[in-house]
Amino acid sequence: MNKLQFKLLDAFSFFHDVCVENGLRYYSSGGTMLGAVRHHGFIPWDDDVDVWMPRMDYEKLIRIMKSKKKGKYCFETPASNTGRHYYPMGKLYDTTTTAVEKTKFNVRKGIYIDVFPMDGLGKTEAERNRNFRKIHFWHMLLASRVSVPRKERSAWKNTAIRLSSVIPEAVFNTEKAIRWFDRQCTKISYDESNYVGILMGSYGMRDIVPKDWLGDPVLYDFETIKVYGVKNYDKYLTYIFGDWRKLPPKEKRVSLHDFELLDFRHGYLE
Repeated sequence: MNKLQFKLLDAFSFFHDVCVENGLRYYSSGGTMLGAVRHHGFIPWDDDVDVWMPRMDYEKLIRIMKSKKKGKYCFETPASNTGRHYYPMGKLYDTTTTAVEKTKFNVRKGIYIDVFPMDGLGKTEAERNRNFRKIHFWHMLLASRVSVPRKERSAWKNTAIRLSSVIPEAVFNTEKAIRWFDRQCTKISYDESNYVGILMGSYGMRDIVPKDWLGDPVLYDFETIKVYGVKNYDKYLTYIFGDWRKLPPKEKRVSLHDFELLDFRHGYLE
């Protein structure tokens, strides 16, 4: 592992322990789940950790982290009102580090793991599709507000990002809009839905899955620790990645993050 992955593994271990101690459910997701199954740890060229949590567990985590004394890790969400949280998910920050990603706002925080709240989308495929379409537009709009054009993005996405950036914050306050969006995601009951997922992810409809694929969280080896993941990992990973057992070509084995600064010796709170 590289230095960033070591730091992320420490954060993942802390997160897992908090969840176990408090009976909170979570699932490794996306590339993190793929890494757990295919590599028994990080995908070698990956540099993040993504997890999903049912909304009720996510909200319990917020309360638990608020009650903890200030330490190495802090948890911020759209509802934290800490300022400069331009993300529709929670982030567990390592306060002993500093990281700046290349985004419109260039937020100065620590390295982090992404914690996505999972919500319900309905009982049938038709309900899932209808409810997803209602909210996906708003997610794409918010994503365009915080992103910067990149050559690996499609032309229409880069155009949307440029057009969105023209609207001043005084007219369209991004942080307020993200808090509104987060509340809209909770409209449908997770427990009463057969289709669940995250409404602020990068895979679109592929982030919405039948709940029985998830099952009860299952432990997987991840580097030197164990973490929870999806029970039916084959269906889940095939749905997202297709032939997930096959490595991508060498030119695509690259990080998707664009860091302007990574400092492992100085905390951003300093």
